[in-house]
Amino acid sequence: MADAPYLIALNLTERCNLACDHCYLDAKHLSEGGSDELGTADLKRVIGEIAEVGPEAMVVLTGGEPTLRPDLPELATHASALGLMVVVGTNGMSLTPARIKTLQHSGVSGVGISIDSLNPDVHDDFRGRKGAWLKTMQGIDACKDAGMPFQIHFSATDNTADEIDDMVGFARDAGAMVLNVFFMVCTGRGEKYSGISAEKYDRVLRRVAVAAKREQRLMVRAKCAPHFKRIAIEMDPDWPITAAHGYDAGGCIAATRYARVTPNGDVTPCPYMENSAGSVNTQSFAEIWNDAPVLNALRAPKLEGRCGACEFQKLCGGCRARPLALDGNMMGEDSLCTYQPQGGAIIMPMMPAGGAMKWDEDAEIHIARVPGFVRSMVRRRAEDYVRGEGRSEVTKADLTLLAKRRFGDNGPPAFIKNMRRPK
Repeated sequence: MADAPYLIALNLTERCNLACDHCYLDAKHLSEGGSDELGTADLKRVIGEIAEVGPEAMVVLTGGEPTLRPDLPELATHASALGLMVVVGTNGMSLTPARIKTLQHSGVSGVGISIDSLNPDVHDDFRGRKGAWLKTMQGIDACKDAGMPFQIHFSATDNTADEIDDMVGFARDAGAMVLNVFFMVCTGRGEKYSGISAEKYDRVLRRVAVAAKREQRLMVRAKCAPHFKRIAIEMDPDWPITAAHGYDAGGCIAATRYARVTPNGDVTPCPYMENSAGSVNTQSFAEIWNDAPVLNALRAPKLEGRCGACEFQKLCGGCRARPLALDGNMMGEDSLCTYQPQGGAIIMPMMPAGGAMKWDEDAEIHIARVPGFVRSMVRRRAEDYVRGEGRSEVTKADLTLLAKRRFGDNGPPAFIKNMRRPK
């Protein structure tokens, strides 16, 4: 049986109030959505099936633009009542104070907001609508005023790559919890979009790695860029940010911990991979997650080309969506990677330490407040630390000490401290 997922993206609709150059969704339904989109009852059923397979998973309610679905609060309430961590992925244009209040009352723990440039004209051109940047900024301000935790999603392209340092500063100063730096795959509406050159891709990843190491109160992560792990370990083998140290950022988790459900019910390994693993209209999510050949192939990949010969194949493995989009070969080499294998021994990720570990009541309460997308990492680090101390029980004091090491004397930002996992 497959390991439980900890992140599931539910694309609720193809409707959107924008027309982005890079969107992986088909443009034909942007205005009215698809006639075969899952209804409220079916989505509630699927959410229940997700909770059975991954009871501690984070569910991202996204689209298209999810705020265009009137049942968004109802779906969020249902998911949070099942104990799932619920976040909303949005362009931020509809995040009025009233809507944020509704989402908070529905159990939404945070929102991810897309910003493609700090230059309003560049962002608006990228998003296909004049005034989009201003509305998104107003949405961020509304989140801050309401105490709604938020992430910023930035897509690095040839035109915006040089903004990375400024974007890190903006996300930090704006009070974001996380800055996710995305690297797109040419598929769907983005199939004619050039994205980023290999040279700029490598340069941005190195700057992301520096920021990830430097920032204390902002988590900076590379997404859809598994080469981040190789670059990080090349920069500093002892730096606890690679998979060898239990850190998930940068590596591809498609099919191993993550999947996407499309608006019509198809399950795919990730949003950039359109090869369906099955449909929740005819199978349960559990059946698809555990048994689908497409997902199982990604869990034990037989890589080809440079990826198959690379010593970082276990630590990185390359993006599987890029070769799939390029020539239909999911196991082909990743065209954005410029690394030439050196013929050395395969570098293995650190396996979780064995032995049962107890958590006292205060520690369990404390870990439940940690955002879902980093909770498993915090839990592993805490257990590894306690094992290293020769003990078998994690206490709140251990978590406090580790937080102090990560964030300084003041500990995590207030909005993280004050988060509560939905009941």
